[in-house]
Amino acid sequence: MTAVLYCADMLAPRRPDEHFAAEAALVVGLGARTALVDHDALTGGAPGRAAARVPADLGPAWYRGWMTTGEQYAALHRALADRGVHLETSPEQYRTAHELPGWYRAFAALTPATRWMPLAPNEVPDRDALAAMAGELPGGPGMVKDYVKSRKGELEAFFVADLADADALRSTAACFIERQGADLAGGLVVRAFEEFIGTGGRAAEARVWWVRGEPVVIGPHPDQPGTVVEPDLAGVAEAVAALGCPFVTTDLAQRADGTWRVVEAGDGQVSDFPRGVDPEPLLRALTER
Repeated sequence: MTAVLYCADMLAPRRPDEHFAAEAALVVGLGARTALVDHDALTGGAPGRAAARVPADLGPAWYRGWMTTGEQYAALHRALADRGVHLETSPEQYRTAHELPGWYRAFAALTPATRWMPLAPNEVPDRDALAAMAGELPGGPGMVKDYVKSRKGELEAFFVADLADADALRSTAACFIERQGADLAGGLVVRAFEEFIGTGGRAAEARVWWVRGEPVVIGPHPDQPGTVVEPDLAGVAEAVAALGCPFVTTDLAQRADGTWRVVEAGDGQVSDFPRGVDPEPLLRALTER
């Protein structure tokens, strides 16, 4: 069976972080092995120390833990390989699923029109460069984010009423970049805005978990536990197959015209699981090989 590596509790490093403890116990109950990774050591630039508690020659494994950058994941992948442990998701596959420029092409027909530019943290792009990029998108409202995250709860750092308003776009982008600070991931993304069905100003999203191209769990987005969602997956399986990554998530929302759209994709190893949904089908799919 394939093992699963969880993040250790920073105060009790011999046990899983509380956030992942129930999952880890289920994996053991299914007969698979678990081991612990020191996430703080990994993000602190010490991948060897991060992997030190993983038994040598554990064999194939998945990582299920807190987000890492592409560079940090690659360092963990190498440190584990040195111990005879093979992560099923390669560094290239991780970055493809985790960062929007990696997954956008496969999902372009199913997701809002998008453009992006690489930026260093705290670098604010030139007004004209932003306007030129936004000019390649459909007219009307839009939104900004980085390659991984948005600040959708903060309209002044997220929403642009008219992408043709270059000053407003730059102001929103500058606000977002300032608030992301050193955590800015990859660069700036500008997306056309689509109206989705939801309540309280928030689209009702479904999260679908795909293991080797198969949808094994369909549930609500973790930010909306208890929401009943039944997304139409027409075309999504083909896009996941085209992506070529073994463990991914897709977040879908229903547009005002009834069409289900992919609003985000991600690497399943660092995607949060919604409360109230049974993770056993996912864990069986990951471990039983």
